[in-house]
Amino acid sequence: MTSRSSDKFKTQKTAFYVLITYIICQLSVLLLIFIPGLKDSLLQLFSGMSEQDQLIKLSAWWSTISFAVAFIVSFILISRNKQFWDVFKGEKASIGASIGWGIIGFFLVFLGQTIGAYIELALGIDMGSENTEAIMSVTKVAPVMIIATVLLGPILEELVFRRVIFGSIIQNYNFWIASIISAIVFAAIHMDFTHILLYTICGMIFAFLYHKTKRLLTPIIAHILLNGFVTFIQMNADKFQI
Repeated sequence: MTSRSSDKFKTQKTAFYVLITYIICQLSVLLLIFIPGLKDSLLQLFSGMSEQDQLIKLSAWWSTISFAVAFIVSFILISRNKQFWDVFKGEKASIGASIGWGIIGFFLVFLGQTIGAYIELALGIDMGSENTEAIMSVTKVAPVMIIATVLLGPILEELVFRRVIFGSIIQNYNFWIASIISAIVFAAIHMDFTHILLYTICGMIFAFLYHKTKRLLTPIIAHILLNGFVTFIQMNADKFQI
């Protein structure tokens, strides 16, 4: 096996391990179901409130900690492979340009979602995401969820869906095939199939930003800004009502 083939295999293996780490993170909540007494023991940490609020608090803290662990594990795996970020040929955009495109990307995603929302309305699909509403209901009771939603979630999702999935596919196929496949997987993982169009549009724009600058930093910034904006608006919705 040549050195180049060996490096490619090592990178593919790292990408696979990062993907498995993310999947385990998503499924880790099942431990509360299958490990006897674990949930009841953890609920005692949130005594002095209703049972429903206890469950919400536990859910928020579990999600945040599992995301944090997945984040740490993923970057430990990546740190052992210097070629992991070498997806595209050519020079990467400067950090300044990457940040600038990340900010522009936020507005592109916002525009894309607006267009997608009008298409959904034309198809008779009601506005409002059940996934977003569920996250916001948890966040209002347990603000720690903001860390997972606004920071850790976007970083991990860009790492998995843009670098691992999109980045792996585009090395063998063109941008459109790679972006559409990765965007559909990104949409499906949110389990909000009524609004799969909106998530797919977001995923394709994030893929474009990554491809444009060749830096994952760019879609991460756009994704963080999007989730932060949505969280801020949802958390302060009553203040904006006239």
